[in-house]
Amino acid sequence: MAERLGVGLVGDGELRELLGLALRRNPKRAHLLVSNVLGKHVPQRPSVVYGAGVELGRRVRALLGEDGARRAVVLGYAETATGLGHSVADGLGHAPYLHSTRRPVPGVARAGGFEEAHSHATSHLLLPEDPALLAAAGPGSALVLVDDEFSTGNTVLNTIRALHERYPRDRYVIVALVDMRSPADRGRLTEFAAEIGARVDLVARNTGTVTLPDGVLEKGQALVAEREADEEAPQDGPPHPRPHTRLDLPWPAGVPDGGRHGFTDAHRALLEPALPALADHVARALGDGPRRVLVLGFEELMYAPLRLATALEERTDAEVRYSTTTRSPVLAVDDPGYAIRTRLVFPAHDDPADGPGERYAYNVAGAGFDAVVLVVDSAADTPALHAPGGLLDRLAPHTAQVLLAVIPSYVPGANASERQEEAPMQLPEPLRGPAFSSYAPDEVGWLLQDLSDTRLEAPTEEREEAIQSGGAHYAESLPVEYQPSAEYQELFKSALTLSAARIARAVGTVTETVLAERGPHPVLVSLARAGTPVGVLMRRWARARRSVDLPHYAVSIVRGRGIDANALRWLAEHHDPADVVFVDGWTGKGAITRELAAAIAEFEKAGGVAGFDPEIAVLADPGGCVRTYGTREDFLIPSACLNSTVSGLISRTVLRADLVGPDDFHGAKFYRELAGADVSGLFLDTVAARFDEVADAVDAEVKELLAADRAPTWEGWAAVERISEEYGIHDVNLVKPGVGETTRVLLRRVPWKILARRGAGPDLDHIRLLAEQRGVPVEEVDSLPYTCVGLIHPKYTRGATGADGKAVESA
Repeated sequence: MAERLGVGLVGDGELRELLGLALRRNPKRAHLLVSNVLGKHVPQRPSVVYGAGVELGRRVRALLGEDGARRAVVLGYAETATGLGHSVADGLGHAPYLHSTRRPVPGVARAGGFEEAHSHATSHLLLPEDPALLAAAGPGSALVLVDDEFSTGNTVLNTIRALHERYPRDRYVIVALVDMRSPADRGRLTEFAAEIGARVDLVARNTGTVTLPDGVLEKGQALVAEREADEEAPQDGPPHPRPHTRLDLPWPAGVPDGGRHGFTDAHRALLEPALPALADHVARALGDGPRRVLVLGFEELMYAPLRLATALEERTDAEVRYSTTTRSPVLAVDDPGYAIRTRLVFPAHDDPADGPGERYAYNVAGAGFDAVVLVVDSAADTPALHAPGGLLDRLAPHTAQVLLAVIPSYVPGANASERQEEAPMQLPEPLRGPAFSSYAPDEVGWLLQDLSDTRLEAPTEEREEAIQSGGAHYAESLPVEYQPSAEYQELFKSALTLSAARIARAVGTVTETVLAERGPHPVLVSLARAGTPVGVLMRRWARARRSVDLPHYAVSIVRGRGIDANALRWLAEHHDPADVVFVDGWTGKGAITRELAAAIAEFEKAGGVAGFDPEIAVLADPGGCVRTYGTREDFLIPSACLNSTVSGLISRTVLRADLVGPDDFHGAKFYRELAGADVSGLFLDTVAARFDEVADAVDAEVKELLAADRAPTWEGWAAVERISEEYGIHDVNLVKPGVGETTRVLLRRVPWKILARRGAGPDLDHIRLLAEQRGVPVEEVDSLPYTCVGLIHPKYTRGATGADGKAVESA
């Protein structure tokens, strides 16, 4: 470019690392600025590509402020900047995203369009599913426009002018990797802002210029003709298509394949936790052989393959690179100083509206990739893709392995009905905060249905009488949420401070044991509700100490009714059942451990997917019921001290025939009204803050545990049977061993008495306070295998309560 055409790139050292130069095969512009961090023409590490966009988004957020960032809308340009714009939207935090498209979609109304004068394909369409997406959300609501380069500024200013007439607003932000305007063009931005009466800011990673001598366009066309005449006409390749492997990705239902019709924060919350499983599917298909892997996206489909590639980069030892195919015709010259070394040419394979034509993949041939993962949307999975001379055929000679991953094309309005026809019993996606629970959306997905508007609470005494008389199951109603006194809240905070390091150590131990024995990327499935805070902490440990993002879901299991079979079906559709690790807070006598094993066996017997391991990982296993645990000591876990206000404001689960149909998840309520008393985040943050200080102890403990005999002893069950008979109860279900279960008895059932190990210390302060509040005797005993045991009244009727309605008379 410099020697033959006299084109010059003027800028600092970073600019020269960001950009290369190539010659367009285009009569409108001679040169192409080739970005090394865009992931279009040059294969690059996906973390670098994604990070470049996210960092620009963070700069825009700093410019707009948190309130302005929340109300901003991001618009990216097809095809080159669709992934960059989406990454910028992620960096802003919660901004909805839309990109222009050159693919008209039948039945979807245009919300606008514009022309890109110098491009090989000029028409851009705006096709948001929500027509109000581009409308201003009040004063100061910014439209953020993202392109890979800001050269003359014509395209972006034309866009703003067209949109401003239809959706006027008072602020715009232009974002680009590089600002390459000439001195003559730089003053236009200020003039333009004054013309439309709005503020227009520019955020760019770097700045420079391109010097173009007179006659460069004609010289460029002549050089293209000269070089292409020297190229061999036929491309290397076999006479027939080589085999490739089709990979069925468990793409989350309802999540668009990109921003063509809009991508919201709700979509983002569904995609993020699904990425590890998607990457695991790819990693398993690749096997252990490939050391250098290319994830190749398709034209406008840049973001989905980019995020798949970032997740794969995190979860494999292979060297992962990312780029995409393109419409842009560029001259390839195999010279180390030239940006486009090789090209693959193949026919368009998505039935484009402007007719058939050539498409290109640059710098793939000769790059030494052991495997290529080609990601396309379903609209592009056509016979042309698979035909001789098609893209799959062109890739085959240049790599040992080709995987084809197809993502469903999102069509507004049509997808829901199409999915219903294909799978009329398809289950919904997990519920996530902040719409359901106070946990962050990536902390946990609840495989539950929201029954928040249903009245389910009943007085404790009424529930106990109905349960013991056989008139109702405990899961058919909810206890009235306990509202802690100021004294009890202080007790909780004090207990949390005292036990945080102890809990952190148990969290680390159980998490490291799971990672060592169940593979590097397990799927955590906590048993709601007590298991959920533990699952969140395990996920935080894995991220903080191992840089691994583990998927985490919460499911319902009900004693006597089993686990939610629909939740298991959902998990089997989206993950390998062998990767699922069930998580609970603690064991008592082991009833839930047995319940889960029986439920999994029944699920498989009824035709459900096999492969789920019923073993539970718990924080504390005082009952000796499991082999994967953080500790076998019976100590206070402060999350047992409260109900919903330490569990994301979620109730215990509900299973009632008139509310939960055969194709529904079990139900639960979200107590939004208790937000002022919520300490869920406090509990998690306090424990997580102690991770670093216990790391060495965890490493030593895990090493010992992995070499030890951890077979369950079931000594807890034996102790419960003995206590049941000794106290004349004759029902093990009314004996609740351990600090956690005893706390539940006092909060949710009608307690008869509390057995406390003689000399037990601060672990029982909250138990004694609750017992005093409810008029329940605490009996100190010797030789108790647990710190305490709660006994539910064995012959409860409302007549068994004292005159004050609280004290329970001894039998």
